[in-house]
Amino acid sequence: MRARIEDQILFLHGDDVPPYKKQGSMVRNSYFWALKSIAGRAHRQSDWEYEEEVWLALQRVLMSFTESGYLGLKETMLEFSIEQGEIPSVLRPVATWE
Repeated sequence: MRARIEDQILFLHGDDVPPYKKQGSMVRNSYFWALKSIAGRAHRQSDWEYEEEVWLALQRVLMSFTESGYLGLKETMLEFSIEQGEIPSVLRPVATWE
């Protein structure tokens, strides 16, 4: 998922967050609700926002769904641009540069 940090807020690109589908996979819908539940803002058609205080929780959610094996790395890894600079240590286990 494309990510960026501005003013200590982590933004996940709106096109990359998992969609909720009423008849969709239970794993994907659980992933959607887990990410949404800790987001500061999570609106359709916009980037999802996570305050620094929940980055550890976000890291744990991403690690848990990665380790489950049901979702691919593209869906559970944060992808930062090189211009972003250093990735915060709490997010490094679940992040890379694109």
